[in-house]
Amino acid sequence: MNRPQEKPALGKKYSVLLADDDPIVREVVRTKLSGSREFEVIGEASDGKSTVEQVEKLHPDVLLLDLLMPNLPGIDALQELSARNAKAHTIVFSASVGPQQIVQALQLGARGILSKKSIAQLESAIRCVLEGKYWVEGREEASVAKLLAGLSASIGVEAKPRNFGLTTREIGVIALVTEGCSNREIAARLNITEDTVKRHLTNIFDKVGMSTRLELALFALKNRLASTRGA
Repeated sequence: MNRPQEKPALGKKYSVLLADDDPIVREVVRTKLSGSREFEVIGEASDGKSTVEQVEKLHPDVLLLDLLMPNLPGIDALQELSARNAKAHTIVFSASVGPQQIVQALQLGARGILSKKSIAQLESAIRCVLEGKYWVEGREEASVAKLLAGLSASIGVEAKPRNFGLTTREIGVIALVTEGCSNREIAARLNITEDTVKRHLTNIFDKVGMSTRLELALFALKNRLASTRGA
């Protein structure tokens, strides 16, 4: 998970890498940011493969990533960058992004989702993710749980929920994690000890193959576990 980005040295700007196969889009974004006192474009990429290479070479503070690119689609590029533990704060900047793609992008480490039609909000979105928060189509959130709550109604019913070998109590714990509850709050809500909550989370992580609360919350939304909460 990206932490808030430290401010650059006096006189320097946050660095931005543009990744889009449309040269007109790159020119528009470059022109918009050229007048900024905070941001500067340090590189451009026109396909997914070169995006990964440029991120590793230039180490930008921010990556503006289109999803529909040749030579490695944007989601695949995100997956590759996540596997390489890239530090860039990624904003998916695409013409159209559906709820499923939003969840997938967040799961792979993206911090922002911005439509190309909303380019007027670009600098606000960049500031938001640099502060360690999330930006999804004009909504700024410090917690991904609130974003998940807003997205859950849009995801729709896909397949019958699976329980992945989870107990009723563990599903209840997952639902509260998705709401953004701390271990102490979960313990109070379920009338159990914090140590018991920790044991439940250890078992849950083992069963679903996740390692962080953010990953677990996104996994729960994607698999409709939060809507099957037990007592």
